Order: sequence, then C-alpha cells, then structure tokens
Amino acid sequence: MPDPRREVPRTDQVLADPRLREATGRLGAGLVKQAVVAAQQRCRDGEIEPAAVVDVAVASLPMRATTMRRVVNATGVVVHTNLGRAPLSRAAVDAVTTAAGATDVELDLATGRRGRRGRGALEALAARVPDAGAVHVVNNGAAALALVTRVLARGGRSVVIARGELVEIGDGFRIPELLESVGARLREVGTTNRVRPSDYAAAIGDDTAFVLKVHPSNFTVSGFTSSVSVRELKELGVPVVVDIGSGLLSPHPRLPNEPDATTALRAGADLVTASGDKLLGGPQAGLLLGEAGLVERLRRDPFARALRVDKLTLAALEATLTGPMPPVTAALAVRPEDLRVRARAICAALPPVLEPVVVDSGGVVGGGGAPDVILPSVAISLPDRLAGPLRLGELPVVGRVERGRLLLDLLAVDPEEDDDLIDAVVRVARSEER
Repeated sequence: MPDPRREVPRTDQVLADPRLREATGRLGAGLVKQAVVAAQQRCRDGEIEPAAVVDVAVASLPMRATTMRRVVNATGVVVHTNLGRAPLSRAAVDAVTTAAGATDVELDLATGRRGRRGRGALEALAARVPDAGAVHVVNNGAAALALVTRVLARGGRSVVIARGELVEIGDGFRIPELLESVGARLREVGTTNRVRPSDYAAAIGDDTAFVLKVHPSNFTVSGFTSSVSVRELKELGVPVVVDIGSGLLSPHPRLPNEPDATTALRAGADLVTASGDKLLGGPQAGLLLGEAGLVERLRRDPFARALRVDKLTLAALEATLTGPMPPVTAALAVRPEDLRVRARAICAALPPVLEPVVVDSGGVVGGGGAPDVILPSVAISLPDRLAGPLRLGELPVVGRVERGRLLLDLLAVDPEEDDDLIDAVVRVARSEER
C-alpha cells in the first residue's frame, strides 16, 4: 500500500507558488511557512487532497503580520480601555505612516545637527495650553506621575495626598503603590469623604516634596463630602502637582465636572500630569505641563530616558493636537438625532428576520473620564444570540447585552464604519440560515 505521506507536496514546491512568494514579502517567511506546514498536516491527516494544499495555505494566511485585529466599537464607551482607548484621527494615522521610516525626529535639517526630540509635538502641546511654562511627554500617564515623584521626592521625601484620592487606576494598579515604588513616603490626610485645608497644613513639614491632588477616576463620591481646591492648596507654600488623569486640556461644555489642564494651571498648579489617549483623543502618552524650571528638571533627569516616547507616538500626538477633530472629540459632539438617522438606515439594510429596532441609549466617556456623565446616544437592538458570533466574525463587532438584547450603540462608531457594521451583521444572519 502506498504511503499517503509521499503524496503530500514538498515544502519548497508549495512555497514556489507565486501567491505564497508574494505573501512572504508582505508577511515574512515565518508566518507563511506556518500556514504551509499546517496545510500539509491536514493533508497527511486525510482532511484535504494533496492538490488542495497550496490553496488551503493561501486561504489561511493573515491579512497582516500582526495578531491584533481592527474592531468596530459599538459598546457605547467612547474611550474603551480594552479596545485600545482613543482611536486615532485619519491625520494621526497618516502621521504614523510617515514616521515609520527615517525622519527628522531628532535632527535639525537646517544645520545638520542634533535637534530637540519631538519638537513639533511639544510645540503643538504648548500652543494648546499657553498657561504652561513648559511641556514634556513621556510614555503614559502613570509614567508622568512616577517621573514627578521620583525626581521631586527623591531621598524618601513625603508626598501629601488626601485619603479619598488614593485611587486604583485599572488592572489592579494603585496610585499609592506607584508613588511608593519610586521612593516617596506618603502622608495621607483627611478621611475617605472629607478633607480640609487644615489637614494638609498639619501634614506639611521640612521633608514635604509636594502636595498631590488626584482626580478620582472611575467613581464619584457624593453626599457628606468636602475637598480642597488647587487654589487653596497653592497657599500652603509647597509645590502642587495635579493629576487630572483623562487629558482634557481645556474646559468642555458636556463635561462640566471633569478637571482640565488649563484650569488647574490658572488656579496655581505647579505641574499637571495627564494621559494622551483618553479625552485628548491621541496616542498613549503621558503629558507633563507646568512651571518651566520644574519641567526642565524632569526632562533632564536620567530616569526620563527610560520613559521616552518613540517617533510614532510623537507624530500621532502632533497630528492629534494640530489636525482635524479626533474621533473622541467627534463622539462627544455628536447629536442623538444624527445617530438616529444612521441607525434607521442601518436597520433598513438588515435582514427583517433579526427584527432590528432603533432604541435610545446612554453612552459613557470611559477610560476613567467623567464617570457621572451619561451621553445621550442611539443603538440598534438585536437578539442577544448574535453577540458572540459578531465578536468572532471576520470584522469583530463588539456591542453590549442589556436585558436579553444586544445593543449596537453608534456613539463611538465612525459613520464610515456603518457599511462594515451592516456587512458583519448580514454575514452572521446568513451563517445562521445555513
């Protein structure tokens, strides 16, 4: 009896196919060879014929050399941490593509000498927050606060902070543990719900590095509460650092209680730290804004090198600050009546058997921003059995299930994605018919 393994085409023969040669240049030899080996194994197991090995290998190839997949965010959460937080604007995506090759990120083309790294992004950030004496950028919001603490509280100096602001920032990471990990000693003041200026004053001593005010992300405290303003903290005579968290640079009319960098600086904050990939709508980055001498001291510290951002981040940040409205800002500005028009058009294009319905919805900012704000929105209501298949589809669509229905909320869905959303639902419906 002939050995069926002898019928399996050799690897070099399969790789000689023009489609696989092209894929090798696009994806790399490793991914292509994995697909070929898997197809050969299916042939040995009797699942496919030898003549089908090449076609099966080609069909199994990924579109790109990354396991990360584009997702349609129909959750109603504008800044969804699990979906990568802020989606970049078209201008920012183009900027990243430009920065992917050789760039003048740290070269002065006029002189041919070394230039200020990321000067375009820094100048753009400074222009957006003119109340800041200077600005600097590190690789995320926690890094910004860690750099401030490591430099100003070096030698075990103390950081004074209200007990109600000892927050957990996600995935189990906590502000007090972050501060202590870079050498600070914490002086907690007040109680969970109330703190007074006198509490801070009593805790300040010769070893005080600064007073830290942290925006309580992801939750609100209401009822019998009191807090101390930045202006009042400034009167204590020590540096005041304000971590606003979500990266709002100036007041926003739909988020009246969300702290912003401009207001904090005008109230007397010496330094403000924030994230770049939340309400700012840009790439992951940590923003440092404030008194010029302090910012320069932070920038020149050796630890700042470990927190340096790459050229792709700098390019995306600059484009976010200077370019058109980023998707996060657009989502905050969208009108429910406009979402309703889109939702009706989407429903009309879906199979009637799914009984799609347009419903009013409520979205949220997400990412720790404005936890008490509900954003009026509109969603398409579908049977909840579609939730799993849509997540696992060719283009994953992630919605939310409420009271036995799948809601595809349009708040964070770009209008250009509406056709993709329709196609994804239609594909799932057709697969159910089979």
